[in-house]
Amino acid sequence: MTITILPLDRHRYAPLVHAWFIHPASAFWQLGGLSLDDVRAYLAAVAADPRQDGWLGLVDDEPTFLVETYDPTAVLLDGVPEVRTGDLGMHLLVSPPAGRPVHGLTSAVMAATVAFCFDELGAARVVVEPDVRNVRVAAKNAEVGFQVLRELDLPGKRASLAVCTREAFEVSGARARAQVASRPSTPVPTTTGSRR
Repeated sequence: MTITILPLDRHRYAPLVHAWFIHPASAFWQLGGLSLDDVRAYLAAVAADPRQDGWLGLVDDEPTFLVETYDPTAVLLDGVPEVRTGDLGMHLLVSPPAGRPVHGLTSAVMAATVAFCFDELGAARVVVEPDVRNVRVAAKNAEVGFQVLRELDLPGKRASLAVCTREAFEVSGARARAQVASRPSTPVPTTTGSRR
């Protein structure tokens, strides 16, 4: 399995991302009611914000997942005392399977995404805030070393604030599943948002 993570070409991939958002399996993203034009506007807003970035993940050259990274001290988690300078917020959406699910795919994608956040984006820690009801993503987070700090209220959800340190990621053994095949063709900055 070859995993590649590249900057999201929002113009080209908005229809695909829209299809992922409206699928029932993506309900925890709370974007299922968006039209294609709404998704284009959403992706444009992420692209315009220097504190956020959108990434497209390919598995064996097929678009398979969406990653959003953000500065949690300024976006979504600003004012949360556990968040530190150098942390990188991350959202991950793996596309709903078109056919039979591929065993181990989500685990490999999660590991590759966290490795990308550390190795390419220079995160000191990776921060996530999934809905507390999303037990499947909580299990995937724990698999790569995320530790839940506490619950908190965020717009539209009760969230589990969790962080993953480099050390916890290495100890988890997820690095072995995190063989990201290729890197973006242009240098990736250590802060989000400056690639547009």
